[in-house]
Amino acid sequence: MSRSSVATVTLLRGVDLAPAPWKNGGGVTREIAAGGAALAPPDAFAWRVSLADIAQAGPFSRFDGVDRTLVLFEGAGLQLDEVRAAAEMPHATHRLESALDIARFAGESTIDARIAAGPVRVFNLMVRRGVAHGALEVWREAGRRTVCAQTVLLHAVQREVAVSVAGEGFIALAPGDTLRVDAGQAMNLKARGEGTLLAVTLDIART
Repeated sequence: MSRSSVATVTLLRGVDLAPAPWKNGGGVTREIAAGGAALAPPDAFAWRVSLADIAQAGPFSRFDGVDRTLVLFEGAGLQLDEVRAAAEMPHATHRLESALDIARFAGESTIDARIAAGPVRVFNLMVRRGVAHGALEVWREAGRRTVCAQTVLLHAVQREVAVSVAGEGFIALAPGDTLRVDAGQAMNLKARGEGTLLAVTLDIART
């Protein structure tokens, strides 16, 4: 962890993420970061970001009141059949066929996952509705960007990339590493290298 004049910066190494098996045995989750206790355990988060290895077809766990975003990282493909809880909303099918394809759905929906051929790995963003706000973008090109959020997570995929926060020195990220930046104000971020970043901005509602 390091501090600049505008932010606290923490490097989270992918190799240090501890695996936790799913209760149904269908996969493994590695939590990257979580923030803001919202409810009593086991749902004590306002937002949560993790990696998941899906080993077999089957249902997803239900998270009422949580908006979810999944990004396909590795594997031959993933299909999510969504039965939405709201009767007036039609059912949907999300097909993630190529790396960095994205699916967004409500946590209270019934989700049945099917994998095309062998295990897949996904990036998983969960944000509790009305408690926090989160957004995810794919940054495929190097360059300078200005971001304003309480917390920014920059997750490296595919190739190495280096990031500078507020004009400070560059921090190298290998695929699977995440740079966490806590600032709560506008900050300049600069990326260089051939890698791709998943950029997640997170804000917890003030009470």
